[in-house]
Amino acid sequence: MAGPTYADTSFLVSLCLRDANSARAAGAALRVMPAFLTPLLEHELRNAIRLCAFRRQISSNQREEVLHDLEQDKAAGVFHLVPLDWPRALKHAETLSRRHTEALGVRGMDILHVASALALKAGRFVTFDERQRELAHLAGLEVR
Repeated sequence: MAGPTYADTSFLVSLCLRDANSARAAGAALRVMPAFLTPLLEHELRNAIRLCAFRRQISSNQREEVLHDLEQDKAAGVFHLVPLDWPRALKHAETLSRRHTEALGVRGMDILHVASALALKAGRFVTFDERQRELAHLAGLEVR
């Protein structure tokens, strides 16, 4: 059995909001939660929710409801709030970038999330981003 889960922002947005991957996210959540939540991941998730409001994909009221639900999920233990060892994560990020960016075309933030999962010793990584999925797999994480 895999260790704790690191859920990427793409997965968490689909879990929080209705989109093309929401049904898959809801089904997988039962198997992979609770998940780590770092300050970086929480910031990116909150910003993605606000960006959906900017794009008029959700209303301001919906944005507030989703952000409120996130706080409730944190309080209920759906997420494990964890600090990140930045020097360790950045060391993993540089190694991943050096080994895989030219072959996979992964973006910096995607590398940081996989590197964070490694620094936290997560055993499982969930994402809907195909390049990031491949990177996590190559990094030795169980990918869902």
